[in-house]
Amino acid sequence: MNDEDQSAKIRTLNDAFRRSFQGGAVVLTAGIVALGSNVQDRIMAAVQAFDDFSQDNDPWGEHDFGTLALCGQTIFFKIDYFDPTRAMHSEDPTDPSKTERVMTIMLASEY
Repeated sequence: MNDEDQSAKIRTLNDAFRRSFQGGAVVLTAGIVALGSNVQDRIMAAVQAFDDFSQDNDPWGEHDFGTLALCGQTIFFKIDYFDPTRAMHSEDPTDPSKTERVMTIMLASEY
């Protein structure tokens, strides 16, 4: 598989995970938790709806990172690829049987 095909497959998997929160784990940092459940719900909905990917914020075309402003906060989300045990990075993020996606949603100040 060439790099372009690999990026396209990863992008498809990342978009499906981000939009549904199915097929991986979502981690909220302490800063996001401290905002309360109502704000958390708004942030999570905004992450699921996010589609402002560009060459500037997504140079590899994998849709694995995003930034958004909400409730006076700058929010980042980042998707990482682990092996199914989450002990190390996935050997092949295009293969769902070899990859556990983990999305961390954080305040920009926590990065």
